[in-house]
Amino acid sequence: MKKILTLSFLLLCSLFVAQAQEITINGKVSDAQGPLPGVNVLVKGTTKGVITDFDGLYSITADSDAILVYSFIGYAKLEIPVNSKTTVNATLVESAQQLTETIVVGSRGQARTKLQTASPVDVISVSKQAINMPQLDVGQLLVASAPSFTAVRSQGGDLSASVTPPSLRGLGPNQLLVLVNGKRRHSGAQLISSATGGSANSVDMDFISLDAIDRVEVLRDGASAQYGSDAIAGVINIVTRKGTDKFTANYTAGFYTNSNPDISDSNISESDQDLLNDTDGVDGITHQLGINYGTSFENGGYLNVAGTYRQNEAAIRPNISGATPYGDSYLNNERTDAQGNPIITNPELLAAQTAGDAALAAELQTDAGLLAARGLTARDISTFAGLSPSILGVVSYDLEIPLSETSESSFYSFGDFGYKSGQLFGCFFRRSAQTDRFNYDLYPNGFRPQMTNDQTNLAFTGGIKGKVGEWDFDFSNTFGTNTQRLGQFNTFNASLQSASPTEIDLGTHKFTQNTTNFDLSRYYPDFLSGLNIAIGGEFRIENYIIERGQEESYAAGDAGVITATEDNQQLIGPDGFPLEGLDGSPIVDANGDALVLPYAGVSSYPVLQYSPNCQCFRGFAPENEANEFRSVTGLYLDLELDVTDKWFVSGALRTEQYSDFGGVFTGKFATRYSITDNLSVRGSISNGFRAPSLQELNYSHTFTFFVDLEPFDGTLYPNSSQVAKTIGIQQLQEERSTNIGLGITAKLFNKLDLSIDAFQIDIKDRLFSTGNFSADDAPALEPLIGAGLASFRINGGDISTKGIEIVANYSERVGEGMLNLNVSGLLSDRTFEGANVPDLNTVLTDQELEDLYIDRAVIGAYEQGVPNTQFIASATYSIGKWSGMLRGNYFGEIARIDDGIGTLTDANFPNVGEQGYSDQTFSAQVTSDLGITYKASENLAFTLTGQNIFNNYPDLYRSEERGFYLYGNAQQGSLGAFYSVRATLSF
Repeated sequence: MKKILTLSFLLLCSLFVAQAQEITINGKVSDAQGPLPGVNVLVKGTTKGVITDFDGLYSITADSDAILVYSFIGYAKLEIPVNSKTTVNATLVESAQQLTETIVVGSRGQARTKLQTASPVDVISVSKQAINMPQLDVGQLLVASAPSFTAVRSQGGDLSASVTPPSLRGLGPNQLLVLVNGKRRHSGAQLISSATGGSANSVDMDFISLDAIDRVEVLRDGASAQYGSDAIAGVINIVTRKGTDKFTANYTAGFYTNSNPDISDSNISESDQDLLNDTDGVDGITHQLGINYGTSFENGGYLNVAGTYRQNEAAIRPNISGATPYGDSYLNNERTDAQGNPIITNPELLAAQTAGDAALAAELQTDAGLLAARGLTARDISTFAGLSPSILGVVSYDLEIPLSETSESSFYSFGDFGYKSGQLFGCFFRRSAQTDRFNYDLYPNGFRPQMTNDQTNLAFTGGIKGKVGEWDFDFSNTFGTNTQRLGQFNTFNASLQSASPTEIDLGTHKFTQNTTNFDLSRYYPDFLSGLNIAIGGEFRIENYIIERGQEESYAAGDAGVITATEDNQQLIGPDGFPLEGLDGSPIVDANGDALVLPYAGVSSYPVLQYSPNCQCFRGFAPENEANEFRSVTGLYLDLELDVTDKWFVSGALRTEQYSDFGGVFTGKFATRYSITDNLSVRGSISNGFRAPSLQELNYSHTFTFFVDLEPFDGTLYPNSSQVAKTIGIQQLQEERSTNIGLGITAKLFNKLDLSIDAFQIDIKDRLFSTGNFSADDAPALEPLIGAGLASFRINGGDISTKGIEIVANYSERVGEGMLNLNVSGLLSDRTFEGANVPDLNTVLTDQELEDLYIDRAVIGAYEQGVPNTQFIASATYSIGKWSGMLRGNYFGEIARIDDGIGTLTDANFPNVGEQGYSDQTFSAQVTSDLGITYKASENLAFTLTGQNIFNNYPDLYRSEERGFYLYGNAQQGSLGAFYSVRATLSF
């Protein structure tokens, strides 16, 4: 017992001593000119670290015998032993070799700075930049930071408003691979419209919490040989925060000014200008709360948790279509039901006539008069675009735990769960004048359908990494799934009339991806100047599901159909005259007599041909359902060699085998040569591929589209359908690419980083969607589609994109503060090289077929749908408790190319009165962003930000195209200025 007590006492003493060794160190970091904010202070050998504040001050907890490591871009790294001191000040010395951050993406070898890589990489430090940025999500923050990156936020387009799809170098969202901590991220379940032509499935970056991100690495080069399918344009790698030993929370409140620009000199009428000015003041009010907490473990592990909650109200931008809301038959009570009974649609008129008020009656027989009598304005019956109201919630974590005190191996895991709900704009207002979509009992003044999309998103990665002998290994499994439950409210199925529900379930889409990776790498420092060998494999399983909606969402009802109750029943109304159709015309035979139904209970006739399906967006029907799987197996070999201290070369080979369409083989070679210590040249050449996604292979849907405000119903059929086989549409094949890059990097004056990179990407068999084929175009389709229209996804043609990217960063101490300047730009040209049109079973001429197979609007969207030229210039300055950011954004010209010939009416454009295409070029735009932060105390800071602070709007659409949008949408958008205030708490 005595020995046990003695051992217990010694153990308690050792624990007390260990506890006593944990101390809090305070200090100040400076350079030759004064305090340095933003310096990383790290406890060596751990992930525990802090960042100095605006006054260069820091506080960190560490063992009394620990070593503190100080690092900051542009300064030499410094290590200082604590030696039990509670105050440790540090002075950093400038160093040109430390001007850039080390990166991970694009290399499996030794860490390199972005100026040392063989391919161009942007590094956006989200954790440092976000405080002064007005953007509230990672996608828009990247748009503001990297000109080659675009993410056009749809201001309508129904489901397209659910996701802001990221893209690189003007290519499609699904030609960009997104990684999180080096692991493939799953895409969303839906196919959405893309500003660069066609439709695509896309990663939804909203589900990656901004507060969880440390930095984003953007590899601007083809990387299919390194990472597999989708990396044609490049790769985005999102690196999450580790153990910070800090709690941070921020709350942001913002709004759009909703102040329309002066358009008094435009051809918009005064009444339509009144509609645009009929606002309720500021809108799009947004609230966002973000939190992050990280802790480091004594054994060297860490845990970081983060979360984001965002709620934004609608920012409404109405259209000015000018279409009649009621129509003569409505205004004059001339409509009847299927049995010929009158429908009183204008009771106000009857009251005025009964009262003998002829003037009022005459007024009520006009659209404006009836609107006024019912207390309605043009805004109440207009189509809405803008920012849809939504709610977003995301929680995430990042964990690493060493397997033992002596092992170099560790278990790691990271993931997130998110929920997003949106009420989406994208539906035209259904006017009472549209008799086939009319129901007086439900919607006497028409209705504005709105879609809903309730999304749940889950991502989880778990793995073990470490060493086996001289080899580094990483074994991991990544699971991701996205579920979208689609609905509609303020709608109905007109063919069911009053029996229809007004809130309808449209169906569910779900995409699931599970990826298993095993990677090995080894570095040979004595082989020439260093050789790294990496080999690995990947096995991926994907599943795509479409579940049908409720029956009323896709049904064709019989509300307007008369079925005979007796033999030889005449279709006459209670007034003895023939029944009338929706257009008011009597239903008669060739002799002008009322139509006769010969057989009771059998013969029927659609007197009122009401539109079937849920209005605006047809629900997914049984024929649209899908539950498709596929597997992908990949193997790669990656070599990186420093031939000399000045010359670096790398090569990669990869093969992938798809269960549903076969195999591919890709390769890449890249090199960099240092001409001097401050000047290097680099280049790369690679071939790549992108496999059609399960969504592209299996999505189908019937939809409504409008031509001059007239509705048409069409169906997008999968390539495996009987309709596709009948017309001769082939199965989809992979897109194949060739990438060539050449660039220079330089360090000038010990202050300036400069990189200039030229690129050329050629893509064969890019996926597009066809135009709409009718039975007139292809008579063989008549038994299958009737009066409907059919479209398909196709390997439509070959494309190319080429350009020059410029990035320059400059840091300098100015006065008592630190100034950072950044200029970056993209000069590019995108070309549709030619259509790949097969022989199809149509009666069209070769030119007519090509025009319909790949219409000019799709080509125009790829070539000119987003700016080919874009520049970003920003300045940040920190001094004392203040920090500020000012940024200018230049968006080059874009164009909208029309897909149909019509009468040209806008006098501001040529050929008025003639038949032609209403093409339009939108002029270049400039916007400015601002952020100012004041650190009120060590733990609390306040920020004022503004995006597009001068409220610049893009060009107006020409008058022929103002059916849905009023302004162009693919530059800065048409929401106007956004201002916000933010409070940030940290301790």
